[in-house]
This record gives sequence, structure tokens and C-alpha cells, in this order.
Amino acid sequence: MVISRASILTSGALFLAAALLCSGLAGTQQPGQLAPGESSAPGPTPPPRPTQTAPDQSDERNSQAPRVRLAQITTPPIQFESHGLEYESVTHGGVTLMCAALPPRMKNYSILQVTVTNGSLLSWTVKAEDFKFMRQDGTVISPSTADDVVQSFLDKASRNDVIKLQLIYESSIYALSNFRSTNGYEKRREAAMAQFVNVKFKAAAEASAITLVPTKLKPGDSTDGAVFFPNRNKDGTLGPGRLNVHTCGEDFELDAPPGAKR
Repeated sequence: MVISRASILTSGALFLAAALLCSGLAGTQQPGQLAPGESSAPGPTPPPRPTQTAPDQSDERNSQAPRVRLAQITTPPIQFESHGLEYESVTHGGVTLMCAALPPRMKNYSILQVTVTNGSLLSWTVKAEDFKFMRQDGTVISPSTADDVVQSFLDKASRNDVIKLQLIYESSIYALSNFRSTNGYEKRREAAMAQFVNVKFKAAAEASAITLVPTKLKPGDSTDGAVFFPNRNKDGTLGPGRLNVHTCGEDFELDAPPGAKR
């Protein structure tokens, strides 16, 4: 068989090209493959590339949340009339305070009917000492303690005055359609009736049940009672001034209770 010179040259060129191609592939380093002379010891780790995340607005929302909540539960004073008494109601921090002046039925006392509803998330103790009356001349009048009031019922108040005061309180507190006490006058009256047998003491105890005594309010609880301010004014009013109350962690400032002169 005769092989031409051209065929030999063509075959040689193809063989050379194939050889060069194989040598090139052999010299290419695959991913993860060590190059000749490399050791398997780990080299320095490059610093991680910083990642960019969208701004987190949760802190901003959380910082604004308390202000929004307080704005929702703080209301301006509201005045209304119920069963012949003029009330003023105000809410701060979820705590609602209502007050009205009761007709003078005891000598040397001005009496306020108050209700407190704890709409906050904490438990608080409400007491008569939380209430102060400040006259225009700067004089601060503090209420009498519950013990002093009870003693006055026994020593000074006539039976007729005590009964009238009790009836006025009951009719007015029961007429408040937007208030239901969970730990107030009704419970104190029931306890007083079960405690005393003597007619005189029982009557005084029932009437003195209207007195606001220290009462612990859990969230959602409410109480009511009468706050007795010593007063020797002939007209039975406290005179011009303002009522300052610090209770349930909140500060309240109300106009002179209706019935008291501004």
C-alpha cells in the first residue's frame, strides 16, 4: 500500500495538536485540587465580606409605642351630672378618677365622693391620703383618716344626719351607669353589718363604710368612697382652690369640686 507524503504530514499535525491539548488539560488546576508544591496547611482566612441589611425599624416603632399608648389612655377632664351631683372625670395612664362634692351633712367636714378605676398593668393601693386640697392662698388641706371619721360618726353626728348622708351616698353611687365597683362601699357595708350587733355601733359602722379606706386594686379593679376634709367654713365648702391627687402612680389636678367655691 502506498502512503502519500501529504497523508503523513496531515497525520503528524493531528497527533501534535492532540498532544498539546492533553498537556494543557493536565496542567489546569481543578477547584479544590492542590497545585504541585502546595501543602495542605490552611492559609489565612480572608475577612468576611460585610453584608448589608435593610434598616431595622423595630426600635423606632418600640420607642414610639409608649407615647402612642399614653395618648390613647389620657383624656381631658369630663364634667357631667348624675343623680343631682356634678362629677368631674379624668383618665391618666389608664387610671380613671371621678369625684363630686356631697351635700354637707356633718359639721366641720367637707365630703367628696371619689371613684378610682385601675386600668393600668400594675397593682396599686388607693387611700384617702392620696388626696390633697390646695386653697388659693397656698394652704394645703389633708383629709382625715378613716379612724377619725368613724369616731366623729360616733361622737358628733346625729343619727338623722348619718342616715341622710348614707342614703345620699348610696343613691348617687348606684346611679353611676358607667361605674361598677369591685371592692368599694358595698363590700365594706356588708362587712360592717356582719361585724356589729349593738344597734348604735352597727348604724355608725354602716354609715362609716362610705369612708374611703386603703384598698389594693389589681389591674381592672375599682373602688369608691368618701374623702372627709376638715372644714370650719360656715357655708360648708372648702373655698376656692384645686384638688391634687397622686394615686396609682399618676398625678391628677382637678378644678375645685362642684359645690366648692372657686
